Amino acid sequence: MIIKNRQNLATTELRDRVLQIIEAGIRRVLPLDIMRSAVSYDAASRSIKIKGDVFRLATTGRIFAIGGGKASGLMAEALESIIGAENITDGVVNCKGGDVKTQKIKAIVAGHPIPDQRGVSGVGEMLALKHRYSIGENDLVICLISGGGSSLMPYPVDGVSLRDKQKITELLIGSGAEIAEINIVRKHLSQTKGGRLGDFYAPAIVISLILSDVIGNDLATIASGPTFPDPSTFSDAYDVLKQHHLLSQAPRSVIGFLRRGRRGEVTETPKTLNNCYNYIIGDNKLALDAMSGKAEKLGLTPYIITAQQTGDTTAVARSRAKEVMERRYAGYDTLLIGGETTIKLPTRAGKGGRNQHYAAVSMLAMAQYPGQWIVASVGTDGSDFLPDVAGAIVDQNSLDIAQAKGIDVKSYIERYDSNTLLDSIGNSLIITGDTGTNVGDIVVYLTAEKAY
Repeated sequence: MIIKNRQNLATTELRDRVLQIIEAGIRRVLPLDIMRSAVSYDAASRSIKIKGDVFRLATTGRIFAIGGGKASGLMAEALESIIGAENITDGVVNCKGGDVKTQKIKAIVAGHPIPDQRGVSGVGEMLALKHRYSIGENDLVICLISGGGSSLMPYPVDGVSLRDKQKITELLIGSGAEIAEINIVRKHLSQTKGGRLGDFYAPAIVISLILSDVIGNDLATIASGPTFPDPSTFSDAYDVLKQHHLLSQAPRSVIGFLRRGRRGEVTETPKTLNNCYNYIIGDNKLALDAMSGKAEKLGLTPYIITAQQTGDTTAVARSRAKEVMERRYAGYDTLLIGGETTIKLPTRAGKGGRNQHYAAVSMLAMAQYPGQWIVASVGTDGSDFLPDVAGAIVDQNSLDIAQAKGIDVKSYIERYDSNTLLDSIGNSLIITGDTGTNVGDIVVYLTAEKAY
């Protein structure tokens, strides 16, 4: 069971159905199944097949594995089971945690969403592989990448300390900047992001297997594109900080380095990478399709609205509720959404994450719906900013309980304290622990005109 507190949350038949749908979505994007469907290895010909493309190793060629992201640990475990640990010379991946069992590939637990020294050390070990083994043109480097890789694979440029990198990351996350904007800055403060990791291993072939948590599967944005050519520039990175009014708050070293880059005093990120091949093997749409299939098996009528939901969390939650209230999706009782909204936090924000906030806002926005309704919003990685909460589920009874307890729901929402609010209501917070995957957020709306 993926949702650890499902028994407590499933207080009605409709709630139980929603929780089953969520579990089906997360289960579909767990690394082992995805890797096995995308990758195969033929020992006789020493060839790896990835989504139809075949890479044959030279007689003296070796296989190495590197990478980072919330799913990279389980991806490494899956890779060993597919290729055979005995066929992998060495490897290092940075992951968030989880029970990873590997033989050849070292899994290092590092910090997320704020990078830490463990992450820096892990990347250092990845880079050291090249010189230790004299990795060259006959060798193959498999890079395992998933959402969260930007934070989990830090390696700041000379002159910018880890502490300064942590500070700018915190500022960007709290500013309301989109993930693509955040990663433009990260790429230009890193020795490995923005294609630099792939370039480092040249002339060896680098194959990246990617679980995407980014809207539109932009390879330049996922984990800050460590093995993909970077279309952005130092000027773009500087403009992100300027646009979000962070120039006066950002560490001096950060501003100074970006300004040097704008003047052409620092080498830009690579714009071409002839030795790198990038494959997206799983994304949000896979999860939504599985959720739709599960809903049908439960006798429901599902509709996938989008896999690319973005925007301000509060505004999007209210807009979606308005669509439901206006019966825009008449004929469907189960609405499915994927994507990742963005919260711009006030100076003194409470506890929570975008999924909990989405659910809390929906609780008020759906209050006048003439029938039964449920809204659940969950991070597929199992962590909605807070490490022990994946998201939340609310229904028409949630507001009744809050009012009976004298809880001012609106005030909690306004100060972005959704975790405290939902914890006080009870039977709302969804607990999964680290799932070992990450394809962004999933949202379920379930409505019913009849009683269950």
